[in-house]
Amino acid sequence: MLIGEVARRSGVSARMLRHYESLGLVRPTDRTASGYRAYSAEDIRRVFHIESLRTLGLSLADVRRALDDPDFAPAELVDDLIRRTRERLAAETELLTRLRRIGAAEPAGWEDVLRTVALLQALRSRSPGARQRAALSAVEGVPVPVEALVEAVLNEADPHVAGALRWALAQSGTEAAALLADGLDSPAPEARRRAVRALTELPYEAATDVLRDALTHPDAVVRGHAAPALGARGVADAIPVLVGLAVEEGNDVDAADALGALAADPALAGRIADGLVGRLADGTLGPAARRRLAQALAEIPGETASRALAGLSRDTDRGVAVTAAYVLTLRDADR
Repeated sequence: MLIGEVARRSGVSARMLRHYESLGLVRPTDRTASGYRAYSAEDIRRVFHIESLRTLGLSLADVRRALDDPDFAPAELVDDLIRRTRERLAAETELLTRLRRIGAAEPAGWEDVLRTVALLQALRSRSPGARQRAALSAVEGVPVPVEALVEAVLNEADPHVAGALRWALAQSGTEAAALLADGLDSPAPEARRRAVRALTELPYEAATDVLRDALTHPDAVVRGHAAPALGARGVADAIPVLVGLAVEEGNDVDAADALGALAADPALAGRIADGLVGRLADGTLGPAARRRLAQALAEIPGETASRALAGLSRDTDRGVAVTAAYVLTLRDADR
């Protein structure tokens, strides 16, 4: 079969077939009386093998080794191809994400595009100062997609930069709440905690809704941030979680403050007092937890809280008794 016919049937151009021949990949078995290349069935089969291997991403040198080296073991080469393909996909995905973010910023001209690109690069800088300046620039007229700010928030370890990013995110609009909600499902604990902290600083009803859902989150730290923030916003759904936090070491001070704020509503004060006293009644709290409970009762009005404090003022642990007695003294002075 002549080279033109081989090219037509195989889809490999005559020029590429000549290139293969020059590399020694495939050599026509015969020549016609006129000196034209004549490919045998075996030659054509080799051409198809070459093309099949090239579709896997093999270089022509690797193709030659695969076809001609009897000791060639494909496993190592395939593993290398998998690695290179993953790297290429990651790079392409990153480029696609960057392009989408630039598009989302709706640039009016190339100057806007260049400013957005510079800001996106600065958000990923190794320099904390550069990242912080980028966060502040995000609210100074430089178009930056909310997705980029959220990604930066979820990955930022420096507390000063993180604070600037959360502030910038709070100015960005309601879209951030849904993106941060996705961050609460991250497999990385630190990302989940950064997400919930950012949500507590978003002054939008959409953020409140996400925080309300977070009250049942399996991560106790997420619940511990969500409940005090909701209490400060007057969300009564947070009371059961806040009662639990008030007697546990960690977020007890914030929880007690939130319960005190909620208890300013007479319709909620009794419910809060009953919840706290119920924790005391189960008899399982240690001295430190009872002391924290006495401190939490300090801001809760009503006779239920006063009776509980009176009982705690006679506690067998001196620290608990002194704390409860002091709280009672303050309550009497307020009256």
